[in-house]
Amino acid sequence: MVTALIALVFVLHIVFTLFGANPDSGVVAFVYGTAKIFVFGFGDVFTPGDATIGLIVNYGLAAIVYLVVGRVIHRTLRNR
Repeated sequence: MVTALIALVFVLHIVFTLFGANPDSGVVAFVYGTAKIFVFGFGDVFTPGDATIGLIVNYGLAAIVYLVVGRVIHRTLRNR
């Protein structure tokens, strides 16, 4: 569940960026800050010319990795 929530933060970060959300808003600032904490090395895996495309790809990749890792952990713990 924790990894799913982190993936949700990444998705919200992407959506807020795409729609030009106000970075001074408390919710948006919280999401941006939390996403930057958990993105680790995925924030700059791909560096296309357009920064928005880079954000979508890198944070989307991070969200997928978190979901897959969370799923693996869940299955491992459930089968014990």
